[in-house]
Amino acid sequence: MLKAVSMMGFGLYVLGAAVWAVWHGGVPQALTMGAVALLAPVANVAVAWMLYAFREGDANMRSVWLCSRNDAIDNVAVFMAALGVFGTGSAWPDLAVATLMATLALHGGWTVMRQARGELGEDSAKEDHHGHVH
Repeated sequence: MLKAVSMMGFGLYVLGAAVWAVWHGGVPQALTMGAVALLAPVANVAVAWMLYAFREGDANMRSVWLCSRNDAIDNVAVFMAALGVFGTGSAWPDLAVATLMATLALHGGWTVMRQARGELGEDSAKEDHHGHVH
């Protein structure tokens, strides 16, 4: 449950930070964005590939898979945003990608939370009304 809440918190933070930057007229550094976006996918895609087999596991394994998958998607999106920021001189491409990243994080967190609730419900269903596990 804590992992789900942290995933959703990250999504809200990313969206809030992007809106703040656009509202205050900040334009991200396109070259820095692009450089990080080119280097990070190697690690993220490798981890996502290794974890692919566990994507349907328990809530903990699923959250790790979703975070790795989202990171790989985010890297491609950040590179596209860097090109957009570089080409337009505007922060709007960054805001669009931040919205995508936030949506992925919020959806992933919600998915993990639903699964964790189900798993917790299964564990408590095995207990009788005296708290004895059967």
